[in-house]
Amino acid sequence: MTERPARRTPKAHRARVVRTERLTPHMHRVVLGGEGLAEFSTSGNSDHYVKLLFGAAGVTYPVPFDLERIRAEFPREQWPVMRTYTVRAWDPALREMTVDFVIHGDEGLAGPWAARARPGDEIHLLGPGGAYAPDPEADWHLLVGDESALPAIAASLEALPDGARAHAFVEVSGPDEEQKIACDVDVVWLHRGERPVGEALLEAVRALEWPEGRLHAFVHGEAGFVKELRRLLRVERGIPREDLSISGYWRLGHNEDGWQASKPEWNARIEAEQEGAPAHA
Repeated sequence: MTERPARRTPKAHRARVVRTERLTPHMHRVVLGGEGLAEFSTSGNSDHYVKLLFGAAGVTYPVPFDLERIRAEFPREQWPVMRTYTVRAWDPALREMTVDFVIHGDEGLAGPWAARARPGDEIHLLGPGGAYAPDPEADWHLLVGDESALPAIAASLEALPDGARAHAFVEVSGPDEEQKIACDVDVVWLHRGERPVGEALLEAVRALEWPEGRLHAFVHGEAGFVKELRRLLRVERGIPREDLSISGYWRLGHNEDGWQASKPEWNARIEAEQEGAPAHA
């Protein structure tokens, strides 16, 4: 059997903080730029994401920054920690990338970094990834998510072709977390309050008067409600898999490292349950 060539770690881009802005009490915007993004480019998807690399405290990494070398020469506990964030916008002319962060005080790693970021601060990142853009041939679009999916939903709404029919539901903690989005779609903002994450989204999508024609859907956010909406769309409504971009960005009770490690098994189990096929290890 022919051995597959070793998969090389992609080159990391070095980005510099250009400016920051507090959008809402819990959403903070960081604009990144600099010569280190000269080779960064996107392919037109509206859900592009990057892997931000946060170095271990007190550790000095080689210059130029080489993630493959770091992983080969440094103990695992000193490897940079990755956190995944949507590219809210990319301006190729200015080489500026906009990234929005949900802030929960000092909780987490990326949020506190973003809240403290100042012009001139630097961070390395990998990417972009992403695979979704609104299909201009679809008869209508459905976009659903919580705060974690808001940047991708906003970018997708702004990318809709003129005259596109769309329903967008975004769940946030309260009215002060709503944002202005430059689109012609009337976004339905759902205020969670003390309710479980995603409960209001499930109710809203179930109550939707279903338009006729082919649907193209984007559903992302906390894995629990995403699972239930996948059942509604895929099983109850019979939407073809290729017309769905649907995945859990995060899961209650898990940090990103734990969620990313368990996500393939979770997805396989959900698909087996909802598609009626056995899961494969």
